[in-house]
Amino acid sequence: MKVLLLKDPKDKDSGPDPYIKELGSYSLEATLIPVLSFEFTSLDSLFEKLSHPECYGGLVFTSPRALEAIKICLKEKSKKEVEEIGLVPQGEKAGNAEKLAEYICSREKPNSSALLFPCGALKREVLPTVLREKGIPLESLTVYQTAQHPDLQESLSSYFSQQGIPASVVFFSPSGVKFCLQHIQKLSGDLMDQVKLAAIGPSTAEALRGAGVAVSCTAGSPTPQELAAAIHTALHPHNCSGPP
Repeated sequence: MKVLLLKDPKDKDSGPDPYIKELGSYSLEATLIPVLSFEFTSLDSLFEKLSHPECYGGLVFTSPRALEAIKICLKEKSKKEVEEIGLVPQGEKAGNAEKLAEYICSREKPNSSALLFPCGALKREVLPTVLREKGIPLESLTVYQTAQHPDLQESLSSYFSQQGIPASVVFFSPSGVKFCLQHIQKLSGDLMDQVKLAAIGPSTAEALRGAGVAVSCTAGSPTPQELAAAIHTALHPHNCSGPP
């Protein structure tokens, strides 16, 4: 059975994409199609803030792109003392903005040093709102813009013409729903109801339901293992065992 993953492939230098590998363990043939393109912005402002770590109580990341912006910024400026900044991740298992906000609130005191939040232009307001209500200062800085990948429509059309209609389509962001859903519905035609739509997390599932379609499954946490297990269960509801 075939699964279409609406996401960027993992860096080629770091081996096979973990989602393709994990789905393969369930005998599911997965294909990746990049959905989004990104343009980094405000890197000078970001560098200025990173140059004064004493002003902040920590950094908050909710996307790989924000971390990439930090890396680009530091590489371009090549300031040794900033490059050597030690980042120890915490709360990485939160999985969504609500749980991350809860985690931060459990550790940060009201009116402490601000947390720096490099983010995208399309960020949700859940995290800033919850922290503001708890009196925990958060300084947001938009460091990237999101747009539709220039090859998206052509890639989707090519996939459906060559591979046929997949058993499942996985959405990895609300933006992916916005840019892909209508094309997939058009390409699937009358067979759209047979396609199991999966979401990587609750905000993406919410975007799918908001677009008027049913969500067959949502990953328990945004990991290849949880997603693969959820899709396997959705495709084989009477056989919920693990990989063969």
